[in-house]
Amino acid sequence: MKDFDSIPALMADLGARAKAAAAELAFASAERKHAALIAAAEAVWARRAEIIEANKKDMEFGRDKGLSPAMMDRLMLDESRIQGMVDGLRTVADQTDPVGEVLTEWDMPSGLHIQRVRTPLGVIGVIYESRPNVTADAGALCLKSGNAVILRGGSESFHSSGAIHACLVEGLKAANLPEDSIQLVPTRDRAAVQELLTMTDFVDVIVPRGGKGLVGLVQREARVPVFAHLEGIVHIYIDKAADPAKTLEVVLNAKTRRTGICGAAECLLIHQDIAETLGRDVITALLAAGVEVHAEGSLALDGALKATDEDWGKEFLDSIIAAKPIADIDEAIAHIRQFGSNHTDCIMTEDPQAAARFFERLDSAILMHNASTQFADGGEFGMGAEIGIATGKMHARGPVGAAQLTSFQYLVRGNGTVRA
Repeated sequence: MKDFDSIPALMADLGARAKAAAAELAFASAERKHAALIAAAEAVWARRAEIIEANKKDMEFGRDKGLSPAMMDRLMLDESRIQGMVDGLRTVADQTDPVGEVLTEWDMPSGLHIQRVRTPLGVIGVIYESRPNVTADAGALCLKSGNAVILRGGSESFHSSGAIHACLVEGLKAANLPEDSIQLVPTRDRAAVQELLTMTDFVDVIVPRGGKGLVGLVQREARVPVFAHLEGIVHIYIDKAADPAKTLEVVLNAKTRRTGICGAAECLLIHQDIAETLGRDVITALLAAGVEVHAEGSLALDGALKATDEDWGKEFLDSIIAAKPIADIDEAIAHIRQFGSNHTDCIMTEDPQAAARFFERLDSAILMHNASTQFADGGEFGMGAEIGIATGKMHARGPVGAAQLTSFQYLVRGNGTVRA
């Protein structure tokens, strides 16, 4: 890894080059962007052995750093996950290009014809932690939406991200698009993050993708606007009208499929009328699957740990879940309002009125009914990939795909029209 004498100078150079590339990308044809992404996908697959070798260095770095098993899982790449990246690149490539889409148009009595049209944001800075596949996802989505991007991967994924980035640049070259459209910060130095957060002359928005520490730092210190979610404190409320078979399958998937992702379930709220029947069956199944359950009341079975106040509103990102019996749906809603993070919450019920009440009274970016919260993912929403899940309410919310990485402008046409 190269040492840089001046991180501010390095980042200013990246910013200036990104801004110049963004000006070109803003009017790049859909065909050239498609070609770049397809070529990048082909390069990723052709160079998969190099990417896996680079990932081995990162896995060794992660082990030496003492990363948790869940974090090591996020970091690890194999052929299957590389195939997932390739599929994501191809899916984004094949989506309709959002740039230039006419959102609405109308005529005014003055004779003006007005259109509101999608346009790129400009330059996006993406700061992420151990998941190297974000390099491909973020690069693809920014390119598709006509934005230049400066990627700053985590220190753990330094080598993997570099190998993937090289494939994205290969795609840009093949399509004759500016190589500076997708840049990777070439240092682990944390000072680069501090610079990126304040580069208001060059960067239009920052997207942090990682844990509470990273996102909190970005939200506190950024002078550039931020799309972010702080935590994925995901709840599943099991209503008294829940179907037992569906509930067992969904809860186990939501908790155990991958414990280290932001859509993993972290808290179960179980209606008191079924706490000693279906509720106990759910807890027993989780314990049998090796999940550490922190429970209270009638759910505190043998093998479970007693829940404490610290368990509510906690993102475990591990094979741990909190559980409690609650009086009714309104208590569940109140608990989620108090302890949730406006990310993803789910209700298991066969009662359509209960589902409607849950959807109506909670303000999470994603609300689910009888479906695993592991579907809280841009790829699963048909976006091909996502740059993150935004829990704020300004501009983008929920999975941030290519369309969410655009703004709009008004195109106004007259015919010598003057205002009275």
